[in-house]
Amino acid sequence: MTDTDTEEKAGEGGGNFILDIIAEDVASGRAKEVVTRFPPEPNGYLHIGHAKSICLNFGAAETFGGRCHLRFDDTNPLKEEVEFIDSIIEDVRWLGFDWGEHLYFASDYFERLYEWAEHLIEAELAYVDDLTADEIREHRGTLTEPGRPSPHRGRGKEESLDLFRRMRGGEFADGEKVLRARIDMASGNINMRDPVLYRILHATHPRTGDAWCIYPTYDFAHGQSDAIEGVTHSLCTLEFEDHRPLYDWLIENLGVPSRPRQYEFARLNLTHTVLSKRRLTELVAGGHVGGWDDPRLPTISGLRRRGVPAAAIRDFAARIGVTKKDAVVEMAALDHCTRELLNRTAPRRMAVLRPLKVVIENYPEGETEELDAVNNPEDEAAGTRKVPFSREIYIEREDFMDDPPKKFFRLAPKREVRLRYAYFITCTDAIKDADGTVTELRCTYDPETRGGNAPDGRKVRGTLHWVSAAHAVAAEVRLYDHLFAEGDASGDGFLDRLNPNSLEVLDDCLLEPALGDAGPGETVQFERQGYFRCDPDSTPEKPVFNRTVSLRDSWAKKQKKG
Repeated sequence: MTDTDTEEKAGEGGGNFILDIIAEDVASGRAKEVVTRFPPEPNGYLHIGHAKSICLNFGAAETFGGRCHLRFDDTNPLKEEVEFIDSIIEDVRWLGFDWGEHLYFASDYFERLYEWAEHLIEAELAYVDDLTADEIREHRGTLTEPGRPSPHRGRGKEESLDLFRRMRGGEFADGEKVLRARIDMASGNINMRDPVLYRILHATHPRTGDAWCIYPTYDFAHGQSDAIEGVTHSLCTLEFEDHRPLYDWLIENLGVPSRPRQYEFARLNLTHTVLSKRRLTELVAGGHVGGWDDPRLPTISGLRRRGVPAAAIRDFAARIGVTKKDAVVEMAALDHCTRELLNRTAPRRMAVLRPLKVVIENYPEGETEELDAVNNPEDEAAGTRKVPFSREIYIEREDFMDDPPKKFFRLAPKREVRLRYAYFITCTDAIKDADGTVTELRCTYDPETRGGNAPDGRKVRGTLHWVSAAHAVAAEVRLYDHLFAEGDASGDGFLDRLNPNSLEVLDDCLLEPALGDAGPGETVQFERQGYFRCDPDSTPEKPVFNRTVSLRDSWAKKQKKG
């Protein structure tokens, strides 16, 4: 089966056609050692779409006993910053991948790339053009009309070489001249209509400073950097499919040390968010979110801050597969992977987010007892902890109704419920303020039901979580929802579709005392509430928790029905 056949089959969806191609290359001897690379441009923070590519490139190399390089495409100093380089390194490491000694930058090869550019000029395969960017665009033609040659296309190699060297010397202003490949202005592929290889940018580079004022385009640097590093499989998303002929043309017309091959796969499209770096930048720069690590963003740093484990992201990437067919994945699928993992690993704790005071009138005043609570029912080795219980406790305000409907099984006047790990209690009175709002409940408890079971075998329908008033830890809890309420956040006017309820901050929450020592990064399940991660904004006096995901898994139910 040829590469084309394999890629055609990939369009049908499912599996990982890239691994199939690599397996064939290894079996045929075409690839003696598999070398891949992840080549981010350091002009922003990585997002979940990049995570798919990271998992594919590093995972493929690991599967075949090869290696994966981390290489920064730092060819545009106008947009690139050291902050972005540092964040990308942190994100890739956090996802669980290591490039060893193979950390590279396109700027490492600037001199060699320049020499190759001169080689193209001398071979009359490139020329210096004086057209502006707008004029080049106008001459390029359309999908149905061929391009028109630049008036400078016939410029001789001696003149072009002289001008190119003067471009490097800083003699010309930005945009005054460019170096273009001389290929075919009538090509059906617009990318082959004399593409720009070098442009003038008088800007300080994060790594090379002011040593250069001309910079290679991505198309020129990409394949040649792959060749220098001995990359065997250059994996890109589908928008680069039309660039592959140029990638191959440059490789074939330069004396590169190896012959990498480019393959394209469908990028990740996710509901309820945007994965365009330009739009993410607009959200951050416009103050619509709190920064690149805002937990509502699909950035890796935002997902990490929200509490999504790296292993859940890797699991998500594996489940959605790698194909050549564009598809939109539901955000709920990522939540499902997160929920599945945290259910096995996160310790359970009790937290009351909207407190309502309860006084247990027949419980001895001034007395406190410690009750045994399970840390994680999915992990017997996690053991138990002690939870203090006293006369005054807090429950969730939504767990009480003065006049409940038939299917409300929680607390109500004259109704008995179970307190998790504690006792049965019965509501005897609801105290209200002048507006009729319930401010406090009076209850009694049955001392024979310690641990949550009645010796006479009577049953209750509702079980509530709670915290002891005297021992509660005050906390702030941030409830995150989709950044975009609508599933489709693409198209123009995307800012108009921002979800105004994507963040709710609860400032008067109460936690069981075991959470008083929680540190940033710690993830727990608040019983009956969801999974939460302690945020870096926490202080010793007041922890802050971000909701990662709720307990309800609508996606899993939908898959079962399907």
